[in-house]
Amino acid sequence: MSEKNLPTMLADACRRFADLPAMRIKQEDVWIVLSYRDVGAQIQQVAKALVDAGIKPGDRVGLFSQNCPAWTIADVAAQSVGAITVPLHATNTPAQSAYVLNDAGVRLLFVGGQKKLEQIREVAGNVPTLVTTVGWDCGAGADLPGFLSFDDFRAHGATLATDAQVQARTDAVESDDAATIIYTSGTTGEPKGAVLSHGNFAHQFRALDAWFDVGPKDRSLGFLPLSHVYERCWSYYVYRQGAVNSFLADPKQAAEALRDVLPTVMVSVPLLYERVHAAVQAKVTASGWVARAAFHVALMIGTRYHTRAYGKRGIGPVLRALYRWADRKVLSKIRDAVGGPKNFFSAGGAPLAREIEEFFFAAGILVCEGYGLTETAPMLTANSPSAFRFGSVGRPVEGVELKIDTNGEVLARGPNIMKGYFNKPEETAKVCVDGWFRTGDVGHIDADGFLTITERIKDLIITAQGKNIAPQRIEMLLGMDRFVQQIAAIGDRQRFISALIVPAFAALEEFAKQHGIHFASRKALLEKPEVVALYKKRIELASQELASYEKVRRFALLEEPFTQEEGELTPTLKIRRKVISERRRHVIERLYADPGERRVANG
Repeated sequence: MSEKNLPTMLADACRRFADLPAMRIKQEDVWIVLSYRDVGAQIQQVAKALVDAGIKPGDRVGLFSQNCPAWTIADVAAQSVGAITVPLHATNTPAQSAYVLNDAGVRLLFVGGQKKLEQIREVAGNVPTLVTTVGWDCGAGADLPGFLSFDDFRAHGATLATDAQVQARTDAVESDDAATIIYTSGTTGEPKGAVLSHGNFAHQFRALDAWFDVGPKDRSLGFLPLSHVYERCWSYYVYRQGAVNSFLADPKQAAEALRDVLPTVMVSVPLLYERVHAAVQAKVTASGWVARAAFHVALMIGTRYHTRAYGKRGIGPVLRALYRWADRKVLSKIRDAVGGPKNFFSAGGAPLAREIEEFFFAAGILVCEGYGLTETAPMLTANSPSAFRFGSVGRPVEGVELKIDTNGEVLARGPNIMKGYFNKPEETAKVCVDGWFRTGDVGHIDADGFLTITERIKDLIITAQGKNIAPQRIEMLLGMDRFVQQIAAIGDRQRFISALIVPAFAALEEFAKQHGIHFASRKALLEKPEVVALYKKRIELASQELASYEKVRRFALLEEPFTQEEGELTPTLKIRRKVISERRRHVIERLYADPGERRVANG
């Protein structure tokens, strides 16, 4: 199998698995299926149309859409002609999209859906490099200059006799050439484009081969955004192995889709596993004491059984009989909740609680947590069926070396490290030092080589959905408000972003005086409905340019400010998020505990 570049690898898969299903997507409750032969033909048609549209090797081609077959077809077609693909996150605001398009110098953009097209129409005049937009599911009458429908674009490519030209372009793409630029948030909030090569991805495939067994018998559910490297790399691997990938445009439907798609392999962020675990626990809690006792006994039996099975240790007749009872009564129902038996599941993007790993393991479902970053394509470490340790993120994958710096930071090197940040040599030099990539995470490696991540040096919030969010940008936008003295954005490992706000009391007290709001103390003032409404409105106004997942959903108004004396501020008055999170834990717990409250006053 040739893996000189991604298009060659995909073309080989399309030949070897021609009659097998490659992609599925549900439209109006009907699954539309594309075979590997169909996918290969469409990639070739789009590639020829790109050459005819003037796209040259090294040009940047953008992708802005929810997950769908056209996304991957356009992605691989662009790479087939030597272009570098630039995905835009589907949740981008117009300002964020314009920044990426301009920074990367995108010449042609594939767009999916009317809302995305409207956003591009809004910013296209400020993107001088953008010449052509090709859209699917965009409706009729799109009047964006240079707009073509995807179907017409592909159909035009089918009429061109330039197959040899496309093949020559593909053959000229070397392993070290850039395949894609993926933008990730920095601590300052300005996105940086990580340049990943074809060879970076090829390394990931070899690493997966060494530890996992995926083939044409497998089914994957692709619900994480293809604009993120995690799902993107995994999807490439799914096609390389001849498995079928079912696309899900709305990630919120993932839990329901499990029982429809019946995936045997899949990558996910912890939130999905947490939701399934919570749903099962809710049912158990609502049942009688006999059922609750049976549930917990069944989990203990399942844990013992699978520990011996994975360890290739003998299973005696008594344990086997007990397991048959536990499986019939409890464990099979847990597997049914995630779509039946599994080859394996993967978790990444945010930490997965050990108790959830152990819960699924007892039911015979191994969730292999791993660790990596956009800049590492992404996998640095992983647990695997042959070697796993709950609570860790696994061992380094093939070809990757790790070491712990004097400050505890995890450093990595290997064939999967990015070429650098696009147009940002200074930023690249900060993280790529003496041949090692600085991850920004603190951890330790045990005697058996398993890595455990303990905290982040990089001041990024990673939500339960795996979204990387730069809190400084949120704090900058909201902190400019005259009613805000201090603000700390929080939400690490949580479902959404919240904020702890110290009001500018002079301005707030003046507001109260003007509006006839009487109060006996600052504590009483913060509890006034008019004050809560004021901050809610001002937060919404200040958040307009933030993506939906960056917006503050709940907030607490604090009577006491953050101080250096308590360790919450540095000598230069920067907030210490970890210290604040620990000292104000009771406030934060209230923010996330009560689904009915929008804020917590007087933290």
